[in-house]
Amino acid sequence: MNLNKKVIENISKIKNEDEWVKEFRLKCLETFNKLDLPNFGPKINIDFDKINYYKESSEKLTNNWDNISCQVREEFDKLGIIKAEKKYLDGSKAQYDSEVIYHNMIKELEEKKVIFLDTDTAIKKYPDLFKKYFNTLVKYDENKFTALNGAVFSGGTFIYIPPNTILDRPLQSYFRINSRNMGQFERTLIIVDDNSQLHYIEGCTAPYYTEDALHAAVVEIFVGKNAKCRYTTIQNWSEDVYNLVTKRAIVDENGTMEWIDGNIGSCINMKYPCCILKGQGAIGSCITVASASNKQIQDTGAKMIHLAPNTKSNIISKSIAKNGGNATYRGTVKISEKATNSYAYVKCDTMILDKESKSDTIPTNIVNNSSSILEHEATVSKIAEEDLFYLMSRGISEEKAKELIVLGFVNTFRDELPMEYAVELNRLLALNIK
Repeated sequence: MNLNKKVIENISKIKNEDEWVKEFRLKCLETFNKLDLPNFGPKINIDFDKINYYKESSEKLTNNWDNISCQVREEFDKLGIIKAEKKYLDGSKAQYDSEVIYHNMIKELEEKKVIFLDTDTAIKKYPDLFKKYFNTLVKYDENKFTALNGAVFSGGTFIYIPPNTILDRPLQSYFRINSRNMGQFERTLIIVDDNSQLHYIEGCTAPYYTEDALHAAVVEIFVGKNAKCRYTTIQNWSEDVYNLVTKRAIVDENGTMEWIDGNIGSCINMKYPCCILKGQGAIGSCITVASASNKQIQDTGAKMIHLAPNTKSNIISKSIAKNGGNATYRGTVKISEKATNSYAYVKCDTMILDKESKSDTIPTNIVNNSSSILEHEATVSKIAEEDLFYLMSRGISEEKAKELIVLGFVNTFRDELPMEYAVELNRLLALNIK
C-alpha cells in the first residue's frame, strides 16, 4: 500500500476522528517521508509500499468473548488469553491486526475511577486528559518510526490510575498480527498518578508468512510522586516481523519504573526501554532477555537518564544466541551534572551456543558529576562442559541438559514474571534454542 495523504485521511474518516487528530497524522506523514532510516544498529530492508497500514476489522468491540467469531476467539483461546483473564487479571484487552476487538475490566476498577481503554476510545472519551500527555514524552519527529506511528496509529492502550490507588492484579493487553504484510502501529499511553501502583502486561504474537510484516509501536508512561509502574512484555513475533518500538517513561520524585522485557521472536528487533529519572529519589529498572536463533537479530537494551539527585538505575541484560543468531546489547546510561549522589548499575551477560552465532555489547555510559557512581560489567560464555557432563551423568539427555542450563541462565528475568508467564517463557525459550 502506497502510504499517502489519501490513506491517512481514510483512516481518520473510518475512525470518525476530530480534526486535530487528522492534522496530527498528516504532519507525521510529512515527517516520515523526510526522515531516513536509523543510522545505527542492524540494516533494515523494508519495502514500505508493500505494508498494509490499516485493516478495518469485521469484529465489533465487545466485553464478551462469545460475541467474537469462533475462528478469532479460538486463536486467543489457544494462546491462553481467555483463561488467564479469568484467573489472575483485573482487566484484559485484545487487538487483532489494526483494531482492538475485546476489552473488559472488573467492576471494582470503575469504582476506583481507573481508566483502562483502547486508545481510539480514549481520544474521544477523555480528550483533555489524552492531549495533556500525548506526544509529549515521545515526539513524533524523533525518528522515522515514531513519525510512522503518529501517521497511522491504531489501537493500543490508554490507562489512567488516579492518586492513592493500588491495583491488586495486573492489567493485560494482547497484540496479534494475523494478516500477510500487515503493519501494526498501536499507541500506548499510561499515567500512574501520585502514590499509586500498576502492573501492566502485554503479549505479542503473529503467524509466520514469507513476506515482511512490521510492528512499530510507541509507548509513553508517566509515573507520579511515590508511584510505581511495572511494564512486562513477552514478545514472540514470527520471524518475518520487523519489531521497531520506542518505549519511554518519565519518573517523578521517589517514583519507580520497572521494565521487564522478553524478546524471542521477529527477524529484526530494535527496542530500548527508557527511564527519564526527573524527580529526586526516582528509580528506574530494566531486566531484559533476548534469544536470537535462525539468523534473527535481537538488538536490545535499555536507556537510563538521571536528571535529579539521589536517583538510581539498574539494567540487567541476558542474551542467548544460537543457529547464526545475533544478540546484541545496546544501551545508554547518562548521569547529568545535577543528578548528584546517584547510582547506576549495568550487567550484560551473553550465552553463545555455537560457532555461527555472535553477540556484541555496545554501551554508552556518561557521568557528569563527581559524587555519582556507575558500574558496568559484562560476560560472554558458552555452556560449560563440566555442567553438561554433570547433568548427563544423572540420566538427563544432552538436549534437555542444555535446555536446563539456558533456563537457569535467564533465571533473574523469569523470577520477575507471574507464574503463568514464567511457564510460557520456559516453553518459548526451549523451542527457540533447539
